[in-house]
Amino acid sequence: MIYLCRIALTKLDILDTLPEIKVGVAYKVDGQPLPSFPANMDVLTRVSVDYKTLPGWCCSTETARSFEELPPQAQNYIGFIEDFLQVPVKWVGVGKSRESMIKLF
Repeated sequence: MIYLCRIALTKLDILDTLPEIKVGVAYKVDGQPLPSFPANMDVLTRVSVDYKTLPGWCCSTETARSFEELPPQAQNYIGFIEDFLQVPVKWVGVGKSRESMIKLF
């Protein structure tokens, strides 16, 4: 059986005021990459995180109701998430109400 994954990216509006957004892209212990987030507390205390820094958009996304209405930097952030995870974003939440969920496809 094949399961298709899609991402629901919620709370995008929480990032509206940030001049830059740091996205964790890798975990390392003693300089060695980890395949996943560590569950062991002894290992976790030694973890360092590699970040990719993306430009923020510093404006409200709460009234956007389509992908095209989002600021270009927010569109690029969504594209980065899709490319990095290799999973498409289907929904983007930009506020508290049901109407604040943008369906991308």
